[in-house]
Amino acid sequence: MKKLVKGIINFRNLIRPGYRETFRQLALGQSPDTLFIACSDSRVAPNVFASTDPGDMFVIRNVGNIVPPCGGIHGLSTADESEAAAIEFALLTLGVKDIIVCGHSECGAMQALMQGRDKLKTPNLKAWLRHGEKAVRVLNNHREFAAEQLPHNRLSQLNVLQQIENLKSYPIVHEQLQAKKLRLHGWWFDLTNACVLNFDPAVGKFVEIDESNADEIIQASE
Repeated sequence: MKKLVKGIINFRNLIRPGYRETFRQLALGQSPDTLFIACSDSRVAPNVFASTDPGDMFVIRNVGNIVPPCGGIHGLSTADESEAAAIEFALLTLGVKDIIVCGHSECGAMQALMQGRDKLKTPNLKAWLRHGEKAVRVLNNHREFAAEQLPHNRLSQLNVLQQIENLKSYPIVHEQLQAKKLRLHGWWFDLTNACVLNFDPAVGKFVEIDESNADEIIQASE
């Protein structure tokens, strides 16, 4: 808490003057072009590794960067409505064109799934992580995936792909994908190396975003 308060004072004195006009304009409304779905983990800082400014991203953060699937034709979530409400607002009100699901290495939620949800003492977390069980089954059915890296990190990547599939279960997402008005992306943040990877369907794996492929990724999103 002490660091946060001191940070606010630093913002007031050193940073706010340069952002005053930006926030004055943002007070009139927001127009982000991306919905960013990330884990609540304190080590994952999208605004830092993506070098974004206020107003650039509409963000959902929860344990495990999870999107509960739609429960039926009416577009209702199978869990708490928070994520579904944010998706609807982002697409229908803000008109975002891209949705990014971003997982990360050393994710505590993925490690809990690897150890088994039944061992968790916290009932709400135990229930919430059921939305990651499909990724666990994929990993267990294809153990060769885990050989590439630590099993919980491979699970984290598989979980990103599963949450993208969960997104597609929402009628509004499906409709906009069919109309080519929306693009879905899977990202993964490697904490150890402080690098961001993008899932490339052409090669079937996550590839580091760098100068060699940045233009290709941008062009695919236009």
